[in-house]
Amino acid sequence: MSANKSQATYRLFDDKADFAKKAEGIAVGLTVGSWTELPEVAKQKMEKHLGRVVSVEAHEPEGAAPGERYADITVEYPDVNFSRDIPALLVTVFGKLSMDGRIKLTGLKPSAEFLSAFPGPKLGLAGVRDYLGVQDRPLLMSIFKSVIGYDLNGLREQFLQQALGGVDLIKDDEILFENPLTPLERRVEACMSAAREAENITGQKLIYFANLTGPTSKLRENALRAIDAGVNGLLFNVLAYGFDALAELAADPAISVPIAAHPAMAGAYYPSPHHGISASVLLGTLIRIAGADLSLFPSPYGSVVMPKAENLAVQDALVNAELPQKAVLPVPSAGIHPGLVPLIVHDFGRDVVVNAGGGVHGHPLGAAAGGQAFRQAIDAVLAGEDLEAYASAGGDREPLKLAVERWGVRRP
Repeated sequence: MSANKSQATYRLFDDKADFAKKAEGIAVGLTVGSWTELPEVAKQKMEKHLGRVVSVEAHEPEGAAPGERYADITVEYPDVNFSRDIPALLVTVFGKLSMDGRIKLTGLKPSAEFLSAFPGPKLGLAGVRDYLGVQDRPLLMSIFKSVIGYDLNGLREQFLQQALGGVDLIKDDEILFENPLTPLERRVEACMSAAREAENITGQKLIYFANLTGPTSKLRENALRAIDAGVNGLLFNVLAYGFDALAELAADPAISVPIAAHPAMAGAYYPSPHHGISASVLLGTLIRIAGADLSLFPSPYGSVVMPKAENLAVQDALVNAELPQKAVLPVPSAGIHPGLVPLIVHDFGRDVVVNAGGGVHGHPLGAAAGGQAFRQAIDAVLAGEDLEAYASAGGDREPLKLAVERWGVRRP
């Protein structure tokens, strides 16, 4: 691929189409608009703007139902056609095409020149580990639950109990917006006070991701307000605000804390096999280019399920060597409990965040014991121990034992 040309790959479903002709139509239609009708002089001027078909791979699955004939089409777009921002890239490669029948954007490889405009994550996977001083195990995140209607004292106590459980990361719920009960700066002050209290007891550092909200024009101002109040992480609903909003926050030298990208609204884009944008592009490639340090996405195990193959494709896009931006921590989420830790580590390895809400707060002994149960599950799996046997060995393993009794264990 040329240093100044970007590639997009599509899966096009059509029982009757001439796929090669359709691919040429995409390459021309999304760049110069028409080609064969142009006079020779015009062609010479427009040549540098013309898209080019890289490959067409047709598939006719044996025994497939009508409508399942498809082709994987890759097209190359000259960077001269669009400015160095993610909206311009997306509109170029998939704007009007997204409305043209059953077609899905399944791959995106921006050029080296385009990527050079994006510094990417400030900390990334390695930087978050360094900040926390945790190198040898999966990280553990917990989520505020029942946040709406809580006052500052209630929120602080909920934070403290999670922190006492030994979690590394705590995030606001994505639906916690600015409100009179827990306004941003006072919420940050209360939660960071609880973090310091817990650290004095556990000796463990943690990151608190406060939900960054408000009008787009106020995002930077609100981020700096939170940072001035002491926050050391930001949660961001990237699909609601846009990838360019994330890119501006991540590139801002004054916004020095890690950013966790939440996948709210992603279900409007990736689940259909015939339409939208694949999860690996949406929650992997674009998140990394735009500069989030962590990317949350539905796990293959819990209450909001994404197929495992798609999960692993997202993880690959977040950590592979194909992009110059730092690797991003994958955070498979939703419905996670301690009995799933063997599966998570088997599928994702150690460079993963185990992210739990109900699995922490729903523990019979409370949120602190819920966090402890997860930490014990992680210890057991890394030691090669059977989770149930490890939990039943007595001593201080009652939190894990009760969690296993409540939720069971799922093995690879």
